[in-house]
Amino acid sequence: MEITSLSDKEQIIYLLREEVNKVIVGQDYMIDRILIGLMTGGHILLEGVPGLAKSLAASTIAKVSGVDYKRIQFTPDLLPADILGTEIYNQKNGEFVIKKGPIFSNLILADEINRAPAKVQSALLEAMQEKQVTIGDTTYKLERPFLVIATQNPLEEQGTYPLPEAQQDRFMMKLKIKYPNRSEESQIIDRFSMEGYYQPNLRKILSCRDILELRQNINNIYIDENVKNYVLDIVLKSREKSRYIACGASPRASINLIKSAKGRAFLEGRDYVVPDDIKSMAFDVLRHRILLSYEAEADNVTSEDIITAILEQVNLP
Repeated sequence: MEITSLSDKEQIIYLLREEVNKVIVGQDYMIDRILIGLMTGGHILLEGVPGLAKSLAASTIAKVSGVDYKRIQFTPDLLPADILGTEIYNQKNGEFVIKKGPIFSNLILADEINRAPAKVQSALLEAMQEKQVTIGDTTYKLERPFLVIATQNPLEEQGTYPLPEAQQDRFMMKLKIKYPNRSEESQIIDRFSMEGYYQPNLRKILSCRDILELRQNINNIYIDENVKNYVLDIVLKSREKSRYIACGASPRASINLIKSAKGRAFLEGRDYVVPDDIKSMAFDVLRHRILLSYEAEADNVTSEDIITAILEQVNLP
C-alpha cells in the first residue's frame, strides 16, 4: 500500500472506521485514540467501568488491521513466565527449549492489568520500551508492529495493585472511557440482545506491512518549530513548583505529545500539525504523568484540572 495523496489517507481512515463501527456503537474517542496508538506505536491504558467495550474494541481493531492478537487476563496468581514464556527441559535430547509466551504477538490486550502484582506488571516493561524480551540468557526481538493495550477498572480497589509510576509512563496515552449516551445504548440493546451473538463479517483493511508504512508516513508529517515550542511550554509548565503538583511530566510526555498529535493530524487528513492537535491530545498524554500532591487530593483537584490550567496559561503559537 502506498499513500500518495490526501484522498488515500481519507479512504484508509474511512474504511477502518466503517468496519469497526459494524461492531462498536459510539465510543469514537476511544476508537480514534487506539488507531493513533496503533499507527504511531504508542501503548494505551484504558480506564473505565465494566461493559464499555474496551476489550471488544481492541479485538475488533486487531481484526480489521490484520495483526496477530492475544488477550492476557491478569489475575493475582499470574506469573511473569505466563506472559513472557519460559525454558522447558527436553528429556529426549537433554536440552532446554524456549516456550514463548503470548507477548510474542502484534497487539496485546492486558485485561485488568491492575489485578496482577508488581512483578507481573513489570514483566511488560522491557517489552513495552525496548520491544524485546529476555528469557533465560537469550534476548528475543518482538513482532513488528507491537502494541500493548491495557485495561483497568477504576471502581474496585480490593485485590488490585496500582500501576507503578514508571510503568504508567510507558503508556503513550491514558484514556478515560465514558458511558454511551441514550441513543447509542439503544443501538447496543438492538444489536446485542438478539438471540445468539451479533457477529458481523469484518474486512481486513490493513496488514502488518501497511501499518509500518503508515507509521513512516505519520513520522514525516510536518510540525512547525513554533508548535514544538508550544509542546515544550506545556510540559515545562507542568514541572514548575506548585502546591498541587508533586512531580511534573517526564520527557516521554514531550515525545508522545508530538507523536500523538501527528497521529491525530493523519486521522484528520492533514500532513501538518496544528496547535489544536496538541491541545486535543494533551489530556490523554499528560493525565497519568502529572503526579498530584496531598494538597491536591485534599482539595479534590484532579490531573485534568491541572492540565486545563496549564493550557489556559500557556500562549498559543
